[in-house]
Amino acid sequence: MWGGRWGGAVSRNRIKRLIREFFRLNKEKIPESSDLIVLAKENIEIKGYQEVFEELKVILN
Repeated sequence: MWGGRWGGAVSRNRIKRLIREFFRLNKEKIPESSDLIVLAKENIEIKGYQEVFEELKVILN
């Protein structure tokens, strides 16, 4: 894979938007001093926000 990128720009940007939306909607549950890094798996198929929430809700516990 060239440059470590996968999928087309549309796919990458959609996943980024969904992840940002998760953090926007849940920012009060995450400590202010937290630094988080989210890495999407190669060949990931995210269909919507609910799937992103299910994958990322672990950080809220």
